[in-house]
Amino acid sequence: MAVRQLSVFIENKKGRLSGILKGISESDVNIRALSIGDSADYGVVRMIVSDLEKARQLLGEDILSKVTSVVAVKMDDREGALYKILKTLEEAGIDLMYTYAFTSNKQFGAYVVLRVDDVEATERLLSEKGFELATDEELSN
Repeated sequence: MAVRQLSVFIENKKGRLSGILKGISESDVNIRALSIGDSADYGVVRMIVSDLEKARQLLGEDILSKVTSVVAVKMDDREGALYKILKTLEEAGIDLMYTYAFTSNKQFGAYVVLRVDDVEATERLLSEKGFELATDEELSN
């Protein structure tokens, strides 16, 4: 049930990000969620997209990209929702590498993306605790 995330590694130079996003946008691939981390020399663009394979093809071989399994959790778009999820992970001793969240106009309103060391164990834990997980298919629509 894990969600597949596309990570793109780019030089931290003017115009590189917009160049990559332009190609994806013009091909009818919807970027559902986006997170960017950078350093002085490079950036990592993490995306949940509507068509991962098409987005990856558009990037071509010149741009380094990687597909990573992450956990996407539905949550209410209100105070304390994210804290409950993170507290559950902490109490279970699950290592969280990074996270980002986004809102949606769908029923739940918000999602949080979790990069953890053990996706299956995290999904099992969160399901057992009553959290609802999102799927690739759901986020693509």
